[in-house]
Amino acid sequence: MTDTALLVIDAQESFRQRPSWQEIDSPTYLKNQQALIDGAVARGWKIVRVLHAEPEGLFSLASGFVTPISDLRLEKPDLDIVKWRHSAFVGTQLEVFLIENGIRRLVISGIRTEQCCETTTRHGSDLGWQVDYVTEATHTMPLTDATGKTWTVDDIKARTAAVLDGRFARVCTIAEALDGPTRIAAE
Repeated sequence: MTDTALLVIDAQESFRQRPSWQEIDSPTYLKNQQALIDGAVARGWKIVRVLHAEPEGLFSLASGFVTPISDLRLEKPDLDIVKWRHSAFVGTQLEVFLIENGIRRLVISGIRTEQCCETTTRHGSDLGWQVDYVTEATHTMPLTDATGKTWTVDDIKARTAAVLDGRFARVCTIAEALDGPTRIAAE
């Protein structure tokens, strides 16, 4: 039995419908996300697929777009949840599932790097889980802030990694996540 769960957050068709979706960046994300999913399956990790819903628009259940992104192969996750908030813990059965399955470590991936992935990471850490945040298996789009500055995908990923690493998570590569948590040598 494993004590690790992979969370695949908001990897859903709703994002492809937005004008901000960047097909130029998505092939790398999709390849990396699939590599992490395949590695998790090979290691027997629990896999949780999380989809985001909103009352109206492209993320409404009625839109038909709150479905897994078609390019990813994940036939049978251990848990499928739909969330209505940024954190996958709020209003879902995620915490109970993790506790009931003896999960001690979360591996975070999905769409959007700085929103639902980061929020779930912080929340999971605050609840006591060891968290690996796999930046290369997250995806986002450029953002323009209130001052008019546009933050690139690389800017956003670097900022997210800087604020999470060593505080809320171990920011790591796919290979590092698949190798397992860092072990502290006995003194």
